[in-house]
Amino acid sequence: MNPRARHPAARASSGRRPGPRIGRVFLVGAGPGDPRLLTLRGAEVLRRADVVVHDRLISPAVLDLAPARAERIDVGKAPGRPHPDQAAICALLVERARRGQAVVRLKGGDPFVFGRGGEELLACARAGVPVEVVPGVTSAVAAPAAAGIPVTHRGLARSFAVVTATTADGSGPDWAALARAADTLVVLMGAGRLAQVCRALVAAGRAAEEPAAAVEAATTPAERTVVGTLATLPDLARAARLRPPATLVVGAVVALAEETAALRTAQAPSSGISSGSAPIVGPCQGSSSGR
Repeated sequence: MNPRARHPAARASSGRRPGPRIGRVFLVGAGPGDPRLLTLRGAEVLRRADVVVHDRLISPAVLDLAPARAERIDVGKAPGRPHPDQAAICALLVERARRGQAVVRLKGGDPFVFGRGGEELLACARAGVPVEVVPGVTSAVAAPAAAGIPVTHRGLARSFAVVTATTADGSGPDWAALARAADTLVVLMGAGRLAQVCRALVAAGRAAEEPAAAVEAATTPAERTVVGTLATLPDLARAARLRPPATLVVGAVVALAEETAALRTAQAPSSGISSGSAPIVGPCQGSSSGR
């Protein structure tokens, strides 16, 4: 008998229909606001998307990268508007991938920096759904950078820590531990609790005259930066009517923002390129302390 001959049963089994095709979930960071800060890989997977499950503040220019045929599902949170909980979002990603679709879960910043991307990654893994993480530019670094504030700087700051001011149970972070944890502190989602956060940091041992800044709508045309100290920033931000989304930055490096403000807001006529940074509001009374 020819050893290469196939058994009839083997030939019969080859005619079986393959199982349903499983799609893939892409957890994509959309960056801090400016659509040009989306990564090349993020743009690539968006152009192949069958469905885009996105947060509320994603730029329309980023959403427009998806094909016109792609379904767009807004799962973002907004005051006074019902929204799906995290379990429902995870179930949606799995269900659509099991239909064979390319599912892009589009999040502001980076999906793993206070974006609950880890929960969605685990949900896909436990359901046997292929998943790819596409990192994004986090506002924890981009917002200070857009305002001319390096989170680390030789002679001023050798470390930085990132924390959210908003927690699910409302308990808040351990400010006493954070006050000592790093030279520069970056606080996300803190616009509505700015006065409370500044008081907590002073009570935990940070100097009241330490430079502090709040950056509103970083990297967008609406960007504004309010600069002061831990003692003065809440009143300055209130007077400027600062609104979310805003990022709080605390540390000696904040003093650098005023020094570079004029250059960052100047246009470059020869190239047609201008920065998105808006003029700084309020003096940094503690700027000399960081030099």
